[in-house]
Amino acid sequence: MTCDLVSRLIDEGPLVLGSGSPRRRRILEGLGLEFIVDPPDVPEDALPDEGPREHVSRLACDKARRVASRYERATVLAADTIVWIDGHILGKPRDAEEARTMLITTRGRWHEVYTGLSVARASDGALRSGHEVTRVLMRDLSDHEVELYVESGEPLDKAGSYAIQDCGSAVVERVEGCFYNVVGLPVVRMCRLLEELASVESL
Repeated sequence: MTCDLVSRLIDEGPLVLGSGSPRRRRILEGLGLEFIVDPPDVPEDALPDEGPREHVSRLACDKARRVASRYERATVLAADTIVWIDGHILGKPRDAEEARTMLITTRGRWHEVYTGLSVARASDGALRSGHEVTRVLMRDLSDHEVELYVESGEPLDKAGSYAIQDCGSAVVERVEGCFYNVVGLPVVRMCRLLEELASVESL
């Protein structure tokens, strides 16, 4: 069943998800939306002195524009998610050792999850973007629990080395803010941006 509350906001079809994330894909599928998956090829390295809001917002816009340039007509949705703690960005770990280090850094502590989100209209390049922030408290994991979670393989392609919607739900103690933001796609923010884009007159 299609969620008409969301589908009515899509200004120009088809809807294109500019991301290879299976988590974002599952959220859109849960809304009953039909969409194309077309991941962009955009470097995700942070720029010097770039804060978390600026970082995720820039990447989401770059991704949306890159994918939109491939279509004559489409509504493109792109996002970027990071974990922010101690003034540092935690993206996806490169290997098990880095995943282990991230989990040890965040255990028993609060951190923030930032997602930048952009929606673009391919026909005229109109774009709207924003970001969402959620505070997350990690459970104070033992070294053995960290090791077991790393060995599961789940942390290896997740920002901050955990997936709150899967086994990682057992390592998160508390969430303040949008749960879906931690998964990687803040749905209410997405709807607001789609509504804003639809209100922009075509050039």
